[in-house]
Amino acid sequence: VQLVESGGGLVQAGGSLKLSCAASGSFVSIDNMGWYRQAPGAQREWVAIISKGGSTSYTESVKGRFTISRDNAKNTVSLQMNSLKPEDTAVYYCTMNIIRNLMGANRDYWGQGTQVTVSS
Repeated sequence: VQLVESGGGLVQAGGSLKLSCAASGSFVSIDNMGWYRQAPGAQREWVAIISKGGSTSYTESVKGRFTISRDNAKNTVSLQMNSLKPEDTAVYYCTMNIIRNLMGANRDYWGQGTQVTVSS
């Protein structure tokens, strides 16, 4: 199983970016999907999560600005980021809890990370 991210880049404050993450490989289904980020010199922090049924939750600092969504048919998760601020600058990682077989064995997988830089 592999997660591949795309969509990072450089944007001015107030701008928008959309990150995407696609899962490939052999598995049965995907449970929760989410995004984390890690700024320079900081610990990785949780940003947003979406359940298989579509329920979402966000860290307080991005509420009202970021929107997480998923496409279960395409095994993808996206993060629409609006009104970006310099403090959103970080490497963003997608994560998925993937059900690997019919016995229910599952584990968390991570993308390689994509850089988001917001200039002031």
